[in-house]
Amino acid sequence: SKQRINKNKKLITYVDKRHKKLPVTALSQSMLDGGSQLGDESLIGKMMEVCGEAESKLALEQSQHEVQVERDILEPLNQLAEVDIPNILKHRKHLAKLVLDFDSAKARYQQATKAFPTAANAQAMAAKVDTLKEEMDEAQNKMEICKDQVAADMYNFSSKEGEYACYYVLLLEAQAEYHRRALASIESVLPTIQSQQDKWTEKPAFGTALEEHLKRTSREIALPIEACIMMLLETGMQEEGLFRIAAGASKLKKLKAALDCSTSQLEEFYSDPHAVAGALKSYLRELPEPLMTYQLYEEWIQASNISDPDKRLQALWVVCDMLPKANKTNFRYLVKFLAKLALESDVNKMTASNIAIVLGPNLLWAKTEGSLAEMAATTSVHVVSIIELIINHSSWFFPEGKTTIESCPV
Repeated sequence: SKQRINKNKKLITYVDKRHKKLPVTALSQSMLDGGSQLGDESLIGKMMEVCGEAESKLALEQSQHEVQVERDILEPLNQLAEVDIPNILKHRKHLAKLVLDFDSAKARYQQATKAFPTAANAQAMAAKVDTLKEEMDEAQNKMEICKDQVAADMYNFSSKEGEYACYYVLLLEAQAEYHRRALASIESVLPTIQSQQDKWTEKPAFGTALEEHLKRTSREIALPIEACIMMLLETGMQEEGLFRIAAGASKLKKLKAALDCSTSQLEEFYSDPHAVAGALKSYLRELPEPLMTYQLYEEWIQASNISDPDKRLQALWVVCDMLPKANKTNFRYLVKFLAKLALESDVNKMTASNIAIVLGPNLLWAKTEGSLAEMAATTSVHVVSIIELIINHSSWFFPEGKTTIESCPV
């Protein structure tokens, strides 16, 4: 019928208004707008788009649920809470007043009847007794009528208790159904969003374990190590104080961020070798485990303590050969570069000893609790001597191979 159509239209309009006012709807729209601006090439953009659509569905489910609960459950319960029960309480309060009125009229009547035999004016007293009797009867009649009203209300309420109790069951059932639908909606989108995250390989290099970074990027040499060395080979080999002079903080931060997102647009950093050297030092320092590993820390220190020079070199070579494949490959690549840098020490002032002093603590440190200063103090002397020896004897430690500097294009 036309009336039913109009009612449905009003309901749809009400649901739509309710939907627009929900915080989840605003969140959904914000995500969709953000995803549209970032585009499909951005992981966050994809995530925001998928999540925004999911949140929109959840908002619609919520608005429909709330309207249904209001219409089918809360309205009947409001009748009970705002009309039926208040009426019963009102009648009971009125009955209590009528009982007091009746008790008061009865007391006056009884007092008058007791005084009547001894009254001086018997006729006047008799008239008064009759009046009080009428008042008492009237009060009693009102009280009985109100009692009947209260009893009728209570009987009526009692007869509807089962019906009203059903609404509480319906409320919980409606909520359970709403949460089931919401959960199903979320679970349907989770695999999609999880898949997008798993497929995304662009993750930060700084602070990520070496093995994980190499596996994710299908590389042999870590991107920050290779990129920084390539730039330094181009423009930094004769830069005085390389690795020793600190770079500008903003430029260093920008370069680290660029390397983290694997951008190939690094041209602007070629003119700032100190920023490049700083980024390389930061990468080595921020590795969860030093490039020369925690596992071999004691072996490195013990080898460096051997007094005989030849035996010390041999012992260091043995420890170096024990490095995991990925660590050894990247260490070899780095050492080959540092040896090239030391060859230019007449110009850049960075001898093998100076390089070892500034870079050694970023290659090996103890896995112990304590401040950076304490850790450096306990290992720096040993580490510096180890790195200096390896740089000076790089060709002996690492014969030429496919992952050495000599094989890389400059």
